[in-house]
Amino acid sequence: MEKGNVHVRLADPSDLDFVCQDGYLPQDVVLRKIKQGECFVLCVDDQPAGYLRLEFLWSLVPYIALIHITEGYRGEGYSRDLLYFVEYHLRNRGFNVIYSSSQLDEPDPQAWHRHMGFEECGIINGINDGGIGEVFFRKHL
Repeated sequence: MEKGNVHVRLADPSDLDFVCQDGYLPQDVVLRKIKQGECFVLCVDDQPAGYLRLEFLWSLVPYIALIHITEGYRGEGYSRDLLYFVEYHLRNRGFNVIYSSSQLDEPDPQAWHRHMGFEECGIINGINDGGIGEVFFRKHL
């Protein structure tokens, strides 16, 4: 599959259904995050193909709450495009680090983090359903 024309941008209210399709957050919360500039959309050939939502730990430290690439676009490097745009966006706003995490029982997302230049920086045991821990990652921007 040939990689299409890629464009990453801040989400706008018309993206609401797309950036909350995972169902983790209520639409009103996602809409607030869109308005605060905490959601990003990746488009391939002008079609939405992925999104990333940020959180801010202690309202100060950027944290990737969720990155999602739509089925059919996975494995083509689009997550890298999305992440690099967000890193550039954050650096331009004075941030020098970004955090993320993955459940301990998810080896593929952990491998993705390491491949993208994140380093493991801690674990919280038992934080998820079923007592599954969460491994945290940090990347200097």
